[in-house]
Amino acid sequence: QVQLVESGGGLVQPGGSLRLSCAASGRTFSTYVMGWFRQAPGKEREFVAAISWSGGSTYYADSVKGRFTISRRNAKNTVYLQLNSLKPEDTAVYYCAARRGDVAAALRLEYDYWGQGTQVTVAS
Repeated sequence: QVQLVESGGGLVQPGGSLRLSCAASGRTFSTYVMGWFRQAPGKEREFVAAISWSGGSTYYADSVKGRFTISRRNAKNTVYLQLNSLKPEDTAVYYCAARRGDVAAALRLEYDYWGQGTQVTVAS
């Protein structure tokens, strides 16, 4: 069982940056692939990024490549998502998720544990 708590969301102007954090409970955090998803109002939850248990492999949605960076610190049971060059269309609730298996997993149903989400709003 893994419990996930996101933080770091907020209001930012277009072109700005934010860093989201996801703190995980449990001793087995380092064995999980961690992912970030987002859901905008009226839209389906979509994949953003994922990172392997070691941090050695990452996987991104095309819409965020070159702007967002996922990372993790297993010693702190935390995964991060650095959001740069933010656009209004990045506005959404961002969710952290965990799974065991391959890092190249972009479907919601492939993840077993979810956080409650943190709101990111990009507006001038």
